[in-house]
Amino acid sequence: MSARLHTRRDPAESGSVEIQLPWWAIALPAVAFAALLLLILNPVDAHAATSEPVVTHLLERIRTLVLWAAP
Repeated sequence: MSARLHTRRDPAESGSVEIQLPWWAIALPAVAFAALLLLILNPVDAHAATSEPVVTHLLERIRTLVLWAAP
Protein backbone atom coordinates (compact mmCIF):
# COMPACT_ATOMS: atom_id res chain seq x y z
CA MET A 1 0.00 0.00 0.00
CA SER A 2 1.25 3.42 -0.81
CA ALA A 3 0.54 6.41 1.41
CA ARG A 4 -0.83 9.58 -0.06
CA LEU A 5 1.54 12.51 0.00
CA HIS A 6 0.16 15.88 0.98
CA THR A 7 1.36 18.58 -1.35
CA ARG A 8 0.91 22.28 -0.87
CA ARG A 9 -1.49 23.88 -3.24
CA ASP A 10 -0.41 27.47 -2.67
CA PRO A 11 3.37 28.08 -2.67
CA ALA A 12 2.82 31.42 -0.85
CA GLU A 13 1.84 29.56 2.30
CA SER A 14 5.32 28.72 3.46
CA GLY A 15 4.43 28.58 7.14
CA SER A 16 6.38 31.74 8.00
CA VAL A 17 5.08 34.02 10.70
CA GLU A 18 5.18 37.77 10.31
CA ILE A 19 5.85 39.62 13.55
CA GLN A 20 5.11 43.31 13.95
CA LEU A 21 6.72 45.09 16.87
CA PRO A 22 5.23 48.16 18.54
CA TRP A 23 7.17 51.41 18.19
CA TRP A 24 8.44 51.34 21.77
CA ALA A 25 10.01 47.90 21.32
CA ILE A 26 12.62 49.60 19.13
CA ALA A 27 12.70 53.01 20.83
CA LEU A 28 13.38 51.88 24.40
CA PRO A 29 16.46 49.77 23.67
CA ALA A 30 17.78 52.53 21.41
CA VAL A 31 17.39 55.13 24.18
CA ALA A 32 19.03 52.81 26.72
CA PHE A 33 21.92 52.15 24.34
CA ALA A 34 22.41 55.88 23.75
CA ALA A 35 22.42 56.60 27.49
CA LEU A 36 24.99 53.89 28.18
CA LEU A 37 27.10 55.07 25.26
CA LEU A 38 27.13 58.59 26.69
CA LEU A 39 28.30 57.21 30.04
CA ILE A 40 31.09 55.29 28.37
CA LEU A 41 32.23 58.28 26.32
CA ASN A 42 32.47 60.55 29.34
CA PRO A 43 32.72 58.49 32.57
CA VAL A 44 33.58 61.58 34.63
CA ASP A 45 29.89 62.53 34.54
CA ALA A 46 28.79 59.17 35.98
CA HIS A 47 28.64 60.17 39.64
CA ALA A 48 26.84 57.94 42.13
CA ALA A 49 25.47 60.74 44.31
CA THR A 50 25.58 64.44 43.61
CA SER A 51 23.70 67.48 44.79
CA GLU A 52 22.68 68.25 41.20
CA PRO A 53 19.51 66.47 40.03
CA VAL A 54 20.18 63.80 37.42
CA VAL A 55 17.28 64.88 35.23
CA THR A 56 18.64 68.41 34.95
CA HIS A 57 22.05 67.11 33.99
CA LEU A 58 20.55 64.72 31.43
CA LEU A 59 18.45 67.45 29.83
CA GLU A 60 21.47 69.72 29.68
CA ARG A 61 23.46 66.95 27.96
CA ILE A 62 20.67 66.35 25.43
CA ARG A 63 20.44 70.09 24.72
CA THR A 64 24.18 70.22 24.14
CA LEU A 65 24.04 67.28 21.75
CA VAL A 66 21.11 68.74 19.81
CA LEU A 67 22.83 72.11 19.47
CA TRP A 68 26.04 70.40 18.42
CA ALA A 69 24.25 68.36 15.75
CA ALA A 70 22.19 71.28 14.43
CA PRO A 71 23.57 72.96 11.30
